[in-house]
Amino acid sequence: MLKNYLMFLILLIGGSNFAVSQEVSGTVTDDTSQPLPGVSVIIEGTSTGTITDFEGKFSIKSNIGDVLVFSYVGYETQKITVNSSTISVTMQSGVGLDEVILVGNRSKPRTILDSPVPVDNIGLAELRNTGQPTVDKMLTYKVPSFNSTNQAISDGTAHFDPADLRGLGPSRTLVLVNGKRKNQSALVYINDTPGKGEVGVDLKSIPAAAIERIEVLRDGASAQYGSDAIAGVINMVLKKNVEYTTVGVRSGITTEGDGFNFGADLNTSINLGPDGSYLNFTLGYYEQEKTNRAGTPGEDGLFGIAANDPTWGTWLAENPDLGMTIGQPELKIMDVFFNAGIPLNNTGAEFYSFGGLTYRTGTSFALYRAPYWVSDPFNLLHESGTTYQGFQPTFETDIRDNNFTVGFKWDLFGFKADLSGTYGRNAVDYEVNNTLNRDLGANSPTSFDVGAYSFSNTLANLDFSRNLGQIDVAFGAEVRGERFTSTAGDPASYFNPTGAGGAQSFPGLQPSNALTADRDNFGVYASLDWEPTKDLLIGGAVRYEDFSDFGDNTSWKVASRYLLGNKGAIRASYSTGFRAPSLHQIYLSNVQTLVSGGAISNQGTFNNVDPIIREGLGVPQLTAETAKNISAGITFKPVSNLSLSVDFYNVKVDNRVLFTNEIGFDDNTATTNPVEQILIDNSITSLKFFVNAVSTNTSGVDLVANYNNIQLGNGKLGATLAANFNETKIDGKIDTPALLEANNYEIFNRKEQSRIISARPQSKVLLGFDYKLSKWNFALNNTYFGEVTWQHATDTDKDQTFTGKIITDLLLGYEFSNAISASVSVNNLLDVYPDEIETGGDVVTDLGGRFRYPWEVNQFGFNGTTISASLNFKF
Repeated sequence: MLKNYLMFLILLIGGSNFAVSQEVSGTVTDDTSQPLPGVSVIIEGTSTGTITDFEGKFSIKSNIGDVLVFSYVGYETQKITVNSSTISVTMQSGVGLDEVILVGNRSKPRTILDSPVPVDNIGLAELRNTGQPTVDKMLTYKVPSFNSTNQAISDGTAHFDPADLRGLGPSRTLVLVNGKRKNQSALVYINDTPGKGEVGVDLKSIPAAAIERIEVLRDGASAQYGSDAIAGVINMVLKKNVEYTTVGVRSGITTEGDGFNFGADLNTSINLGPDGSYLNFTLGYYEQEKTNRAGTPGEDGLFGIAANDPTWGTWLAENPDLGMTIGQPELKIMDVFFNAGIPLNNTGAEFYSFGGLTYRTGTSFALYRAPYWVSDPFNLLHESGTTYQGFQPTFETDIRDNNFTVGFKWDLFGFKADLSGTYGRNAVDYEVNNTLNRDLGANSPTSFDVGAYSFSNTLANLDFSRNLGQIDVAFGAEVRGERFTSTAGDPASYFNPTGAGGAQSFPGLQPSNALTADRDNFGVYASLDWEPTKDLLIGGAVRYEDFSDFGDNTSWKVASRYLLGNKGAIRASYSTGFRAPSLHQIYLSNVQTLVSGGAISNQGTFNNVDPIIREGLGVPQLTAETAKNISAGITFKPVSNLSLSVDFYNVKVDNRVLFTNEIGFDDNTATTNPVEQILIDNSITSLKFFVNAVSTNTSGVDLVANYNNIQLGNGKLGATLAANFNETKIDGKIDTPALLEANNYEIFNRKEQSRIISARPQSKVLLGFDYKLSKWNFALNNTYFGEVTWQHATDTDKDQTFTGKIITDLLLGYEFSNAISASVSVNNLLDVYPDEIETGGDVVTDLGGRFRYPWEVNQFGFNGTTISASLNFKF
């Protein structure tokens, strides 16, 4: 079926009608007559554009009578009608409401002021000013409704860092690269972290050096872009043609003396011809060392070993941290990215391609196996004749993420047509080292291949758009194929005849867990924007998608905006949305054997097509989540340097896919119930599964205020205040399968519910200042992360709320010349940490004192102060 759809799309190319164009070039300067690099130049009503180089120069193919839109963060947008081949433009100081954006509208670019939905437009300089090393962390400190933090002692999750918008979970944010869908990661977050049970996009797989800007659409957009766009859309816009090669190096370390990091990147462009052809190329490298902020209890409450224990008291005194390493993982990232465009001479058509490859390795740590927990009788992990000290297994990942798009734009019967194909893949291989399998005795290796996951998608898109005076129309089709693969580990990793647990810390995936699952879907959409007057915009969109494995869905959206002259706008939207259950959530399965204090626990995750789940427990087939999203807001620009916006929103998600809590034996009954019989028949002590069972209601408000180009002494000051306040509630009753409900089982207890309603800050406020004085640049950012709450599974007295904290970041930059600049940044200047865990008598909360800071709910991590320096060259 997928092949037939592709052939159908290709046949639609015929009947092309090409327009004649010419080369238009010029220079853009600021209001002090200095060249202005990085200015966006777009032909109005199209997505064709370029940016100015470091000398403020640009070149673009355009027709006489076309309108060129010049926009840049901090300056007022200029519109110039093309009447010659040379244009000079002076940009006047302005603010963000005039910035041109591409996301949120399938027909033509708009400014933030013109958009009927809220969009953030974040340039590379703003991202760099956060002082953060990776894109996901940069966005955390630039977008109030976006959150991403390092996870510790969480297997693969420690290497992917779940990220989300508006606290709605990683699965409900769609990520685009140059407007094309980015593939999801191969990993399901199944550990006890925010986003548990969900699948996101690997945001570490896109290097900041390749990005021109990031557009964040804070509104439901399933009707325009399809599945996953419930919370919003993040569009990574890659650099195109640049005049200079830039090279950057940076390094940092925490004030505790650990977590050393180093990064280097190169970005350059190659002119492929005098017609505006370009090839932008990025190389990147980044590495970081581990940090450790383990607790130091000096006793082990998890195993009941007191500090004065006659056998182990000496070991505890010498190892008060119980041997733990808890913090950010070791990491190495290598990136290769490109972005290319080749206009066809005198036709107005363009061939384009972009993509990249990221290769990443990482090492995180499991719980330390103290000598009283796991023995080493065959001296596999210690030398004979020495005192056995236990061991800490390492969890090591080998991650590859590649994404490639090729496309062709042309004019077809007066429409702008865009045909493209995209392939994306994320794969992760796991190794567990410095460990053993007790069942193999003296023959046990100490390093294990424990399996692998991969996920890929293949897309074909055909899009059309046209301006018809007061009406802009767009329509198109998409065909997408997806594949999820699970690969078993080596036999030694899961060998477990006596129930001793396989490879300690992470038993390998078994052959019964290995599979390859495929699905495809076909979608069509249409949108229409009508501007009966220059002030009023009314828009609508509808999208139909049909999935091969669970059925179809239709989503729609209406939106409107009314301009308040040139001072602002009132806007509102209402939309329905959906998210298809990921292949990972449908087909993931494993059985893990855990040993705790001599008690063996076999925990089974069964996939949604397993007869044990579907027939034995009566769990229905997974289907799409559906959403209703309403937002309303106002933007206001009282003076040229000041802009304000406030947007209220409410998002209702029905039938959310969740990952259940452990379902085990009921110790309160003397007889064996049907659920327990399933556990006995499968030789497990508990099970988990995915199910559509929860409906949520999220309400919130986003506020943004920018005041730029304030004359202060001989320099200029910019100030930004941005905030998000949100609350998520669970609506109604949790939909428990009848057999489980009849036997009094909970499938989503209080602890699991807290991952949805309180694991992310419900308030986040950013207050930033940027001051430019001659060759100096100073940035001071304060980020308030609101409180988060951990809920105990059954006992409300053991809940804990971790108070809100303010993180202060300082950056100082200096330009030695036009070619060399440097900066020094101090992140978390005041060395702020989260509240410490108070166990309330429950050793599971901090795992017997091993964890000092919260790990199942998360605000901003716990590395403390990091000092970094960077040096940048251009030539």
